[in-house]
Amino acid sequence: MDRKILSKNFICFPDPSVLVRMFNNMVQSKLNFCFCTLAFGNVYRALAKELVQDLEKYAPGIPVVLFTDKPRDFKTYKNAIVFNHKRHGILLFHERRFAIAKALSMANSCVYLDADVRICAPVPTNIKWLPGITARSCASMNKRFRSRLAVGDSPRPDIVKILQVYKKMAEKIGVNSEDDRTIWINEFLFVVTKDSGRELEFLGYWERLALYADLNGLHKHPAYAIGLAAVKAGFPIRHDEMEGFDFFDDRIEKVRIKNGQSDPAAKQKYFETQEKVEQRYRSLPHKVMDKIMQPLCHHYHTARLQITTSLTDFDFYHR
Repeated sequence: MDRKILSKNFICFPDPSVLVRMFNNMVQSKLNFCFCTLAFGNVYRALAKELVQDLEKYAPGIPVVLFTDKPRDFKTYKNAIVFNHKRHGILLFHERRFAIAKALSMANSCVYLDADVRICAPVPTNIKWLPGITARSCASMNKRFRSRLAVGDSPRPDIVKILQVYKKMAEKIGVNSEDDRTIWINEFLFVVTKDSGRELEFLGYWERLALYADLNGLHKHPAYAIGLAAVKAGFPIRHDEMEGFDFFDDRIEKVRIKNGQSDPAAKQKYFETQEKVEQRYRSLPHKVMDKIMQPLCHHYHTARLQITTSLTDFDFYHR
């Protein structure tokens, strides 16, 4: 059965009671969290389908909020609440904040997963997430900067540039860039839990910092905006190994294998599936189209953002 478009930004099942039942089941089962992700482009939409199927299998009854550029690609997945999203920034790395905000409007906690992550075993349903951000991988922001600047005979120019923009971002919202409370998180897997409204302040500061970072060339590293926004909002960040949460991320798994922490054969099927998806869109026509469209899209979204931020808050974004 086809879905019905309720608005230009939201797609759901023809009978809205389906979504109500999903949410009621979550409450009745005392599962006070949901999942969320962002999937743009052919590769990530295809990978997100694998993730959504994993969640349907290993976390039945818990919905996943999914923001994407092509909602109808997910019309057969009954555990997915799908939103049509048009980017606000230049690249897509900060856009995950919209999926998180929507998920928090439905549940007390949301587990954000990158679209290329896989879930490999049943998800524990008795986890009580503490207010704030719980990260599978995180570190002191200042220590991270110091260690990265110390690599090699002289600091890498790209790290120096990131630090310069980071300090400007901190200044814009009145945070000391040397504040040891600022935490860097690995954004592939983390949990956001409501905290008496501080989560809304956090998302608001992230919004402003995301656009400022984009305008200043810091497109790919939302962890810097997340860390600063959390400190400003008094929204705690903590580390948790998330025991019992069996996942696959190709970058993390490669490090585990290299360090002798994982059997190379244990999750080989996930490597193979991801490689097949990526190979599907590496054909010459796809590469040619990407080479043409990516610079055009970048220029368009840069110009658009420069105009919109000039009209909304010129002093914050451009002085």
